[in-house]
Amino acid sequence: MAGDGSDAAFAYHEPPITTILTQTGFLLVLNLVNVCLDKILYCGLIGQLFIGILWGTPGAKWLDQETETVIQQLGYLGLIMLVYEGGLSTSIKSVRANLIVSLCVAITGIGTPMGLSFILRELVGATSLQAFAAGASLSATSLGTTFTILSTTNLISTRLGTVTTSAAMLDDVVGLVMVQIISNLGGNASSFDALTVIRPVFVSIGFALGLFLLCAFFIGPISKRVLSAKLKVPNFIGSVQFAFLYQTLFLIGLVAGATYAGTSSLFAAYLAGVIVTWFDGMVIESKMPSGIVPSNTPSTDPPSSNNRAQDNDTPGLSVLSHTSNASSTSNIQHGETPTGEKVYEKYYKQPVNRILTPLFFASIGFAIPITEMFKGSIIWRGIIYALLMIFGKLITGIWLVRFSLRRPLLSFAYKLKRPFSRIHLFCTSDKLQEEKKKKKQQTPTETPITQPSEERTGNQANTKINNRKSQNPSSQPNSQPESHTQTTPNQSSTTTTTTIIPFPPKPKSLYPPSILGLAMVARGEVGYLIASLAQSQGLFVTGSSGEISDIYLVIIWAISICTLIGPICVGTLVKRVRKLQEMRGSSGLDPLGVWGV
Repeated sequence: MAGDGSDAAFAYHEPPITTILTQTGFLLVLNLVNVCLDKILYCGLIGQLFIGILWGTPGAKWLDQETETVIQQLGYLGLIMLVYEGGLSTSIKSVRANLIVSLCVAITGIGTPMGLSFILRELVGATSLQAFAAGASLSATSLGTTFTILSTTNLISTRLGTVTTSAAMLDDVVGLVMVQIISNLGGNASSFDALTVIRPVFVSIGFALGLFLLCAFFIGPISKRVLSAKLKVPNFIGSVQFAFLYQTLFLIGLVAGATYAGTSSLFAAYLAGVIVTWFDGMVIESKMPSGIVPSNTPSTDPPSSNNRAQDNDTPGLSVLSHTSNASSTSNIQHGETPTGEKVYEKYYKQPVNRILTPLFFASIGFAIPITEMFKGSIIWRGIIYALLMIFGKLITGIWLVRFSLRRPLLSFAYKLKRPFSRIHLFCTSDKLQEEKKKKKQQTPTETPITQPSEERTGNQANTKINNRKSQNPSSQPNSQPESHTQTTPNQSSTTTTTTIIPFPPKPKSLYPPSILGLAMVARGEVGYLIASLAQSQGLFVTGSSGEISDIYLVIIWAISICTLIGPICVGTLVKRVRKLQEMRGSSGLDPLGVWGV
């Protein structure tokens, strides 16, 4: 063995033509299906998942096990870069402003599926530990699916996208903590102790707090002093190539450190993107001259009348000044500063979007045991459990619903007031009839005069009154005005009571809560990971046989249905929202409201 030199190097062999055709067709079909479905329903990842089922072990088995392992590893690299891109597009100010809402959404999205999963004790006869493992696999939200949906629909930079990504990240971190807990259980409940649960949780919290303190009290102040000093540095430090180098090293170091520390590598990738964006903001502010206002500040202050008057007086100079200011600002922000988004777009975007991300979603299809799932008792149980898990994530959208207590209170007060208003109208009508009878008895000669005063219309009433005055000059002149003053207030009071009732305002848009809930429905990589790990650890084994347990198949049914339904429904809703935005234009209200900003 030592003398043949077989371990000295890997011998190069030309791959057979069948392998080349299979892998080439695999990549081409993944991208073609992605483009077609993205244009139709913004859910190209669903097609990539089905291609993985077809090409891999669950389907035709055109790919061998070694190739599937390599695809799975490369796909996980694509997932890391996908999460890193989400961190780059995240605004720290927006995260701070919506942190409480994101926490509420994340807690609801974790607690509800965990609680509903204990129905498996009655549905498939699972134990409490098995129900806990099932709830852990269904409590996590697919980060790759969420970021792909939001990026495809251009919602990732909106307030809705910030809340969704933050909540999905928290759910995924908790899910990955559950992975560590399940792996520490060792397949039986006797190994369950407090340290098994507490250690991964505190490692994740400590890692995030440590990075926050490091940036707030060490990296931030030092960077501001160095940037404010404006030291002379070599030109290559400000180049895109150097930014690519230090940003990539920072990403690799943070992911490796988090993995060795015992927390999620995806969580570290997201934090790396957020920190790079925060550092880019400091660099841009340091390069901004004092006479130039940043581009995000004028939007909050409307232009004054003096400025508009000056622009109208000298349009040529105003246009030149505005264009020069805008061009200098854009040059400072985009031309001289190689931000993380520019580096990602130049070096990472195309290979990630065309190769790594399709391989990731195809690798999810490899993990679906589709041949074992189509049994009568498994199908209906899996559908029921999937519906419960869909509800467990849909309910998170309630945190974006704006409730107004004024509307129900006004409607309730109106309903209470309505019978009393009818009684008031009935009483006032009786009083009017009694007053008319008294006047007829007192002044019978004035009755023909009072009738036209009540029923007069326009000029005819005036001519009749003048004729009466000419025929009876001895009549009292104040009798007619008194009759007018007595009748017209009562008429006006009756009309006001019937026409003052306001219609209830139109309800707020429910598109943002629906999009949020449906985006959180999609499970994926973490759910399959937790379920597969629990199956390999023996948590779902009910007997001595080595067959796949029914509990595991029911969980896979729920994960698969949620992964399919979520992106399709989000794509359909976003397509509807886009049509409404085009129809209303700038004159109408945005269907997303404040969440679309």
